Amino acid sequence: MNIQTKYHGEVNISEDSIITFAKGIPGFPDEKRFTMLPLPEQTSISVMQSLDTPTLAFIVADPYSFFKSYEFSLDEHTVDLLGIEGTDDVSALVILTVQDPFEKSTANLQAPIVINIKTNEAKQVILNDEKYKTKQPLFAEMATR
Repeated sequence: MNIQTKYHGEVNISEDSIITFAKGIPGFPDEKRFTMLPLPEQTSISVMQSLDTPTLAFIVADPYSFFKSYEFSLDEHTVDLLGIEGTDDVSALVILTVQDPFEKSTANLQAPIVINIKTNEAKQVILNDEKYKTKQPLFAEMATR
């Protein structure tokens, strides 16, 4: 199927690449269908593009590429909602706030996107863990190594 996108123009995606948020995402309750699009020369950063609103896309990243010690637990309701049977079913992403220069960009570690990679069901989970911030500097952990 062809879709219009914010950053890539018109692209063709397969039906099995559609990620579904049953209840939308916080702030965008009607946005339920997304797909992941690559960014050139990036392996841990992608574009999460809405299928229904061409101008809506989020830059997302694999949090473990930037924050090695990042971890959280899912509540039973989320596990049931997403149909998660084991840890191999789960992928996590975080939404970035991209800055210029890129080194000043931040990640929302307080609200990861959890995806059941077997069913493509997803949910943005709000964590109640004060060690994680909504605007965590993306390169802070790397600078301390």
